Amino acid sequence: MIRDAETLNALLDSIRRFVREELVPAERQVDETDEIPPRIVQGMKDLGLCGMTIPEEYGGLGLTTEEEALAAIELCQTSPAFRSLIGTTIGIGSQGILMDGTDAQKQAFLPRLASGEILASFALTEPEAGSDAASLRTTASAHGDDYVINGTKRYITNAPYAGIFTVMARTDAAIPGAAGITAFIVDAGTPGISFGKRDSKMGQRGSHTCDVIFDNVRVPASRVIGGAGNTGQGFRTAMKVLDKGRIHIAAVCVGVAERMLRDALRYATERRQFGQPIASFQLVQAMLADSQAELYAARSMLLDTARKRDDGLNVSTEAACCKLFASEMCGRVADRAVQIFGGAGYVADSGIERFYRDVRLFRIFEGTTQIQQIVIARNMIRGAAAQA
Repeated sequence: MIRDAETLNALLDSIRRFVREELVPAERQVDETDEIPPRIVQGMKDLGLCGMTIPEEYGGLGLTTEEEALAAIELCQTSPAFRSLIGTTIGIGSQGILMDGTDAQKQAFLPRLASGEILASFALTEPEAGSDAASLRTTASAHGDDYVINGTKRYITNAPYAGIFTVMARTDAAIPGAAGITAFIVDAGTPGISFGKRDSKMGQRGSHTCDVIFDNVRVPASRVIGGAGNTGQGFRTAMKVLDKGRIHIAAVCVGVAERMLRDALRYATERRQFGQPIASFQLVQAMLADSQAELYAARSMLLDTARKRDDGLNVSTEAACCKLFASEMCGRVADRAVQIFGGAGYVADSGIERFYRDVRLFRIFEGTTQIQQIVIARNMIRGAAAQA
């Protein structure tokens, strides 16, 4: 759903200009230094990008799902590390508060997130709980009007500079699986929180992850998302957040794939072999054509799903389809782009080598390809049983 095409187009134009003038020129610097320059961080905040998904009443832009997808596509015509800087704030870090938080929680945190005053992180994954998130071991034990959290979270994006964490912890050890998990809003400066060293990753340098250790971290019961009486609902909140997040990641994949294919096409029309541009060779044309067809399919799936969500429909299956197809598509486009560039694609100067490393993560985070397959198949089976 697009509410006002003129306003949206003005936003998209601003993002395109920012990407072209600020982000693309900084891509190599960020990859080499593993740091995003402060002026770029501030520029993203000034554009209002931290508040893309936060309603206007809390100081955000209040984009619909379709508008957010289009904005993410434009923002990701460059290194995805830039998007990652705000990704957890506009997505999994804030959406739990927006979807299930109390009015007081929304008033306390959403305006600060929308302005970029603080960034949010989502602390779900653990050393022994990744795809099987319901098996998490971090505990939150009731002590009077507080809870005391103990445990370790792993691969937490933006943890080194987050202002708040949405933390999933087990509040009832007697209840196995998802039903005993509760979601908390935890200030990053709370005593007892410490951080592991930054992870050294294959790609997306400039986007930082690390372990977050909770050692007797005391959190008021009022920080349970949804209020003190909402214990045991954390996993449900997480799944709702991830459904929306998968649509967003599909948009990220589409944006990065568009950039890679555009670069590959330009190279193919400029690079000459055997006296002619390599774009004139049919086997190169096949790689370009396959990439364009898959990209078109992913974009169409994405926008169809976004519109359905804006219409209030359950899009759990469609969101998983989008994330699965778009992330796999992006990986294939990256591989073909390296092949089209040939030797130049294997060295860092072209930039394609960096994208090839960056996009490999898309098939892993926010639910691996295999988890998406399970979600899709289980939903299909439940649907068939309901109709029997």
